[in-house]
Amino acid sequence: MKILIKAIHQRGLSFVKVISAMAVVVSVVGCSSGNPYVESADRNEIISLGDSVLDLSGEIEANLEALAGQTFRNYSRSAAEIAGGVLAPSVVNQYGAANNTDSNIDTIIMNGGGNDILIPAKLFDPYGCRTRWYRRNISNSCKNLVQNIYVDAVNLLNNMGNDGVENILYIGYYHPKGGDANLSKAVDYGNEWLGYACDNTAANCDLTPSVSAITENDILSDDIHPNASGSAKIANLVWPKLQPLL
Repeated sequence: MKILIKAIHQRGLSFVKVISAMAVVVSVVGCSSGNPYVESADRNEIISLGDSVLDLSGEIEANLEALAGQTFRNYSRSAAEIAGGVLAPSVVNQYGAANNTDSNIDTIIMNGGGNDILIPAKLFDPYGCRTRWYRRNISNSCKNLVQNIYVDAVNLLNNMGNDGVENILYIGYYHPKGGDANLSKAVDYGNEWLGYACDNTAANCDLTPSVSAITENDILSDDIHPNASGSAKIANLVWPKLQPLL
């Protein structure tokens, strides 16, 4: 009986740890409900897809719309992963929702893939994407994870190109700060493979790097998301590429 009680107690502690870790993940990647889809806009043929970098405050798109003097459809959702995940509609599903509403899509502003790395790293880092004093580089498992994300990204981009989407403006990720700064090498490796994805798809995809533009002062206290200055900087990186397409 004592052994059974101990086993139940240990399982209970493990369950509490998992629930606590999931609560941390949800708080960091953004509420999974996110902002509602914007399905009617001045320019319905221009849409946004992605995760909480775009969705949490909505300031990147708001800045782009202010520069354009026009609004765009927005399907980005906090906690979204590229093709899977349980916390929010994936970027693949976001694109499907946009297509179902109006399939006349000409230009896509998007990101995606960050949560595929961040969410496991926020739990127990099973892929070894965090660098440590005893591991100066990301693990092979993390590299394999990133390469799997690449496959999902290429498949999505190919589907977009086959559907007639003419322009895809893909926003690369910047380095997190504070307790998540040790994910920076995983971010660099991920950006490298996102670049490969844009280069190896039939779609017209343009990756916009943001690493050199975003500093710690441009990131919220959660160590992940852009604040007002960070959002403005990212919008200003995208704008020269978006403006000729309007």
